[in-house]
Amino acid sequence: MTFYTCFDTEGSVIARCQTEKDIQVLRRMGRPIAAVKEMKNEEAVVCSLTGSPSDYNDEY
Repeated sequence: MTFYTCFDTEGSVIARCQTEKDIQVLRRMGRPIAAVKEMKNEEAVVCSLTGSPSDYNDEY
């Protein structure tokens, strides 16, 4: 499973997503996504253990 971290223009994390489609939804919602980086396997494990990536996004 691949997870992505979305950053704003200041480099702050604004979301963690599981698919490119999730990222596009956030962009359509107006989230200021300036950069998207694929998470390393050890980072992604935390997402899969804590629940859905949408748990990190209050707007979902």
